[in-house]
Amino acid sequence: MFEKSTWIRLPRNVVVGHGVLERAIDVIDDLHLQGRPLFVTSPTPRRLAADPFAAQFEARGIDPAMVTVETASFDAVETVIETAEAEEVAYLVGIGGGKAIDIAKMASDHLDMGFLSVPTAASHDGIVSNRGSVPEGDTRHSVAAEPPLAVVADTEILAEAPWELTTAGCADIISNYTAVMDWRLAHRLKNVEYSEYSAALSEMTAEILVDNATMIRPGLEESAWIVTKALMSSGVAMSIASSSRPASGAEHLFSHQLDRLAPDGALHGHQVGVGAIMTAYLHGGDRGIWTDIRDALASIDAPTTADELGIDDETVLEALTTCHEIRDRYTILGDGMDEQAAREVATRTGVI
Repeated sequence: MFEKSTWIRLPRNVVVGHGVLERAIDVIDDLHLQGRPLFVTSPTPRRLAADPFAAQFEARGIDPAMVTVETASFDAVETVIETAEAEEVAYLVGIGGGKAIDIAKMASDHLDMGFLSVPTAASHDGIVSNRGSVPEGDTRHSVAAEPPLAVVADTEILAEAPWELTTAGCADIISNYTAVMDWRLAHRLKNVEYSEYSAALSEMTAEILVDNATMIRPGLEESAWIVTKALMSSGVAMSIASSSRPASGAEHLFSHQLDRLAPDGALHGHQVGVGAIMTAYLHGGDRGIWTDIRDALASIDAPTTADELGIDDETVLEALTTCHEIRDRYTILGDGMDEQAAREVATRTGVI
């Protein structure tokens, strides 16, 4: 008898489009959320989105509590938790980029309280996923959390976000190609639990961006729409799998190690994009998909080399040869690469 069961948690509502922030209060009503919210935001998103959203509540006689965070940290998560308890709020709203949304997500999970995601930059798939990521010291922690009750993504605001944040989000999604390759490999060799549906959804999001790379340009609302839909799908894939596997393989290990070796290096999405070029080469050699990944990244102005990341060659090689030690997750890197092999793949792909 087949007795396996899976509990998949997904957002109840996803609202994407021009000017949808003006109707965000309707999303609250549709969810039947009552009481006072706590807005978790950062300085620029507060001006662009949090204050206008708060005005919708104030028109109804509700004064939202507000926490403005400067940096992502566990201390910031604790501050949000303490504020939520002191202000006796009913739910949280993360408004901003990955920083504010991840902090709100992790705090809401601790409080056993629902939260809404209101992204102001299409910088990574955390806007909808069930994972939160916060740096601590020279490393970054990714933890399980509840996905948002709803997502309100205003493409008018997203299109005006700094271009490098959008390209980082694109690169993060494109790297799903290699994450799924690693996941399949781990399933075949280590019997790691695998979801064909989740993997297919994750790959589809990468294909959307690779196929539409020439259409993704600064300031275009249509570009923000394409990228945001892809980020949504990637986050849903992780929720379906109850794992970050659909969107995190060796390319993410490479990025996490770069964070340790060069803490003030490049954006996360840009680092995983470069990592995906090299790990795709390892999966497919000269005829692999790595050239498609590289060309798509170049088309959207995302880095494809160590120099463009602002990281020296030796640091890239050190990250590539040591990142397999970060966590117990089987990838194409297996039990590690020696320096000569790492130098060859980085050279052949043009990364160094």
